[in-house]
Amino acid sequence: MIEAFITNRGKYVEGDLCGEWLKFPASTEQVKALLSKIGVDGVLYEEYFITSFNDDPACRCLGEYDGIDEINYLAALISELEDYELVKFNASAAKSDSFNAKDLLNLIHNQECYDFIPDVSDDDELGRYVAEELSAVKIPEWIENYFDYEAYGRDFGFNTNGIFTQGGFVYHNRGEAAENYKGRDDIPEEYRIFAYPDPPEKMPIKARLEMYGKMVSEPRAAGKAAPDRESP
Repeated sequence: MIEAFITNRGKYVEGDLCGEWLKFPASTEQVKALLSKIGVDGVLYEEYFITSFNDDPACRCLGEYDGIDEINYLAALISELEDYELVKFNASAAKSDSFNAKDLLNLIHNQECYDFIPDVSDDDELGRYVAEELSAVKIPEWIENYFDYEAYGRDFGFNTNGIFTQGGFVYHNRGEAAENYKGRDDIPEEYRIFAYPDPPEKMPIKARLEMYGKMVSEPRAAGKAAPDRESP
């Protein structure tokens, strides 16, 4: 599960780290409630950014300017992955330090381009599996005891851009990936959850401005760090 600490940008500039943790996938009502709590109202404070994420594997590729809708779409698709698909996704994402939310979404949409070999943990086991189970190479019986499976497995991993992960080995099977997700316009409507809080009903404009004035005049706590994520 992805969790992000959503922060009020205006208050942050003023020296107040005003934010809350949000778990994804989320709903529009949950977003409205959180934004209301941190004072992002769409009037005096319109902007937010993300101060930090939890330790979900996907979060290492996400940044402060990723949008709520995009993160929600990503989290929803991750939650729908089968266990073996999740292993492939996490391992493939770990291969790059330059992935972003767009890359992760395209990675999910191209799961068929990656294969998972279970129960191998080193180059020797990988080489034996590829040679014997995938029949990638025919080794005569008389030289089988002399064949360097470790070197063969190492070369296979290098040539397929593979990685050992928990429970096995993930590699690119040379399938052609498609760019199914080009940008936020490609987010289906059901995953678009961002909305500003509804304005207080029947509150006069003067009273509303006085309330906002009180909010921005409260003492600041400059330099505060995002609080630790609460344990489930």
